[in-house]
Amino acid sequence: MSMTDVVWALLGGALIGLSASIMLLFHGRITGITGIVTGLIQAPSQREGPWRALFIGGLLLGGALLAWLAPATLASSLDLSAGTLVLAGLLVGFGGRWGSGCTSGHGVCGISRLSPRSIVATLTFMTTGMLTVYVVRLLGGAV
Repeated sequence: MSMTDVVWALLGGALIGLSASIMLLFHGRITGITGIVTGLIQAPSQREGPWRALFIGGLLLGGALLAWLAPATLASSLDLSAGTLVLAGLLVGFGGRWGSGCTSGHGVCGISRLSPRSIVATLTFMTTGMLTVYVVRLLGGAV
């Protein structure tokens, strides 16, 4: 890892923290993707729907823009089937609903507010993720 990588990672983290702070200060909302998407899917009110749609649209547009401008930043050495990726996505969605939030809501916003529930949830996410990688590697998987 080069110093440039470290600087970009720090800048990205600072921007995530700044955007979460702006959302809380000016909109009174936690920047948890699971909650934002769920609120968009579950018949949002005229007040709630537009900002949620714009938020998700901005995430998608930002990803598409990054893929277009700097495709090498999204390169991956993982060789996973479409079925594995779909299963992983479903498990993440299930976990986010079961844990009453996702890593962005609990990890970024909850821990910064010293929420005990978010601290426990984030520790659970991280521990489960590390154990999953260990087990998959132990069984000869490509993680």
